[in-house]
Order: sequence, then structure tokens, then C-alpha cells
Amino acid sequence: MTPYARRGVHGQTVEALARRILGGEIPEGATLDLVALQSELDVSLTALRESLKVLAAKGMVDARQKRGTFVRARADWNLLDADVLRWQFESDRTTEADQALLHNLAEVRSIIEPAAVRLAAERRTDDDLTALDAALDAMAEPDGDAAHAVEADLAFHRALLAATHNELLERMEMVIETGLAHRDRIVHSSPHSEDPVPAHRAVLDAVRAKDPRAAEAAMRALLDQAGRDLDRIGGSDDTERHPGQ
Repeated sequence: MTPYARRGVHGQTVEALARRILGGEIPEGATLDLVALQSELDVSLTALRESLKVLAAKGMVDARQKRGTFVRARADWNLLDADVLRWQFESDRTTEADQALLHNLAEVRSIIEPAAVRLAAERRTDDDLTALDAALDAMAEPDGDAAHAVEADLAFHRALLAATHNELLERMEMVIETGLAHRDRIVHSSPHSEDPVPAHRAVLDAVRAKDPRAAEAAMRALLDQAGRDLDRIGGSDDTERHPGQ
């Protein structure tokens, strides 16, 4: 069950509206028929309006006199919001914009994570190493399923950001994790991906050795491998179009 869906009727209404917008069923610029939506979703007008307030706060909808409530242009959406990212990747319809966003997130990772791991190598504590070791051990478990592999990978990258001891970098996890989780679900469900453990172990070894340069090189190698996995699964050899996935 998704995070908002756990919050009862209000949360389920937020999820339903977001999926319709992200899936293109309610396009950009469309004015919402609140009476029809209330009937379709079988919710009160109050619950519907409260749900629209959530989407308005994320830049997805707005309300104006004489026009009513409408879907804002994609350029106005808060694409760095963890829910907006998740909703987009969980949409039933994969659009060109969705693919572009995945590639954009890969580029963000290729900028942030190599720099972050340099700081992690300089600042890591014994507790950080313990968290990284635990995540790597979980990744290496031979009988884990795809969901387990995804969570272990997320835990590793989360621990790396935490090891920077930079509060703002740590908050980048909500952006990196959403794209990483989507990529991992694709890759770990395929028999054609490379074993991710050695590449992650190389990063951890460099962080443990407090070698920033080696840590950055290992992270870049890890991201390159991730990109190859996606390209292989997607039947594309155009790795230049998808750097650092």
C-alpha cells in the first residue's frame, strides 16, 4: 500500500487524483469538474477539496476565480517532491517525459554521489561503517528476492549520504532514492544485470580506507555499471544518452 493510501479516504483521494494527472488522464491545463470527480471517487466535496490542497502545495493544481480548479503546467510541478517523483514512476503509462526524468535523475546522481562519497571517505565514523557493512551484507544474501535487493541498495546509498555528515546532502536521499528504487525494481527483476555487490564493496573499501579519490572513482564505476544494466535491459547501447544511471 502506498504512503498516502494508508491515510484513509483523504489519502486515497490524493493518490487517485495524482495518478490521473501523472498518467495524462487529466492533462495539463484541464479544468477539473469537481462534481463529477466527487461522484467518480465516491468522496465528500470536503475530502476532495482537502486532497486538492495537497496537490496544490506540490504545484500540480491551482484554483482561480471564473476558471475553477485546473492542472498546472508540468514546469510548475515540484518535481523534487518525493511523492511527485514516486507517483510519476508508478504511473500506469510511461511517457517520454517519464523517461526523460529518469535520465535526469541519473545525471543528478552522477553529480551528487561521487562528490558525496569523497566527503564520506573523509568524515565517516565507525557507526557509518557499521551501517554500510550491514547494507552490503544484505545485498550479498544469496536467497534475497528483488524487493530485498532494492531495500538493501537503498540502505547502502542512504548510509553513504549520512556518512557525509552534511545535513543538506543527507536530505538529497529523497530525490536519489526515488529514482534509484525505480531503477532497481527494473534491474533486480532481470536476470541480465551484473552483480552489484563488487562495485558497492569497492566503494565501501575506499570509504573505510579514508581514500576520497579512490572512493569517487569507485562510485563513478558503480554508476557506469548501473547505466549498462539499464541499457542492456532496455535493448539500448546508447550509454552516452543515459550517463550514470
